[in-house]
Amino acid sequence: MPELELKVRKIRNGSVIDHIRAGYGLSVLKILGITKNNTKPVAVAMHVNSPKINQPKDIVKVENRELKEHEVNKLALIAPKATINIIREYEVVEKMEVHLPDKIYDLIKCINPACITNTNEPTKPVFTIISKEPIKLKCNYCKKDIEEDAILGQF
Repeated sequence: MPELELKVRKIRNGSVIDHIRAGYGLSVLKILGITKNNTKPVAVAMHVNSPKINQPKDIVKVENRELKEHEVNKLALIAPKATINIIREYEVVEKMEVHLPDKIYDLIKCINPACITNTNEPTKPVFTIISKEPIKLKCNYCKKDIEEDAILGQF
């Protein structure tokens, strides 16, 4: 049976997030705060064949919204190899690669229930990147290591 070609129309203005880990396109929507109440057109393509990386990927297109730097940083945890294209009048005007910063501030919770960040104290979680592949973090407060599966489970 011949493979069908996926066709998704171009967007006039907005952001295209490409090279998302297969199966995490919906998590990208969650990170970006795109819910059922969203009024901007969104396209999600999941498990798309990618000859460039020789494995499936997800793609998210959000019309009439340009991603901000803090949103790009959030995406780094679940899509560390993603590229983001900013589109204006059907043309790519900016292309960004997602990079994990050295520290992650207030994006995920510590998995240690006794950590000060999980109490009523006014303390925000901060993590240091220990490994980028696979992603592994260390809580700056309780020093608990957080493996990739636990990180991805929060999205």
